[in-house]
Amino acid sequence: MNAQASPPSLLQRLHHGTVAWLHSWWRLLQFAVVMFTLALMPSTYSRDKRALLARHLVADTAPNLAWYGVLSALVSLVLIRIVVVTSLSYGLSRFALEMVVRVLVLELIPLTAAAFVALRTTLPAGLEYAQRRADGDVTLDELHREFFPRVAAGLFAVWMLAAVSCVLTLVLAYWSLYGFTPWALAGYTRVVGQVFNPAVSLILVLKIMFFSFAVGLIPMASSFYFGASYRSKVTHGLSDMVRLFAVMLLIEIASLMGNYY
Repeated sequence: MNAQASPPSLLQRLHHGTVAWLHSWWRLLQFAVVMFTLALMPSTYSRDKRALLARHLVADTAPNLAWYGVLSALVSLVLIRIVVVTSLSYGLSRFALEMVVRVLVLELIPLTAAAFVALRTTLPAGLEYAQRRADGDVTLDELHREFFPRVAAGLFAVWMLAAVSCVLTLVLAYWSLYGFTPWALAGYTRVVGQVFNPAVSLILVLKIMFFSFAVGLIPMASSFYFGASYRSKVTHGLSDMVRLFAVMLLIEIASLMGNYY
């Protein structure tokens, strides 16, 4: 009678899981290098490829900008009102504007903009392309026509949504606090300028930039390396989602440490 094979030990499973985890992140880094190399190649911006890139940028940004602009405006108005009323009740009204800017503009808007683009655009696009792509080596033309436009559109959508929503929130904050008068503009800009010192502004820009890299690169990396036969549709999407939001969480923690420690 054949002896049954002993199950792998915990140490072996941990070793295999660690190797697979490191290998997946190494492949993501390789994919990022490939995309940045394509971004520097003049052939990426030939006439026909420019038109394709422009279509992806518009298709992935315009619908998201409309929906996210409306949603962020409504949520911002509610949160601004909560902060203002709470500040007044505790006699801290002079800190209301600074709290609104720090909570909404510095923290919530970049994070939600990246999550919105990921859930609405890049994760579905990566999953769809992985399911219909044939296995095998990826040609340079396929990199130019399929992968790079999707990655660039994800990056651009995050930048655009975050920038427009930050400006919209600052306008709504002024209107909620002071109404339709121009006389408070000097004090308003002074407080906002004190919040956006050079260090905080740099951290905000870097956070949005790294969010956009994560949103644009991670969903397409699996499609690049594995194609349709890599894993099932559900597992593919869940794995990419977990990896993406884990990276976003790390970026957010790093930004909080940079702003407040």
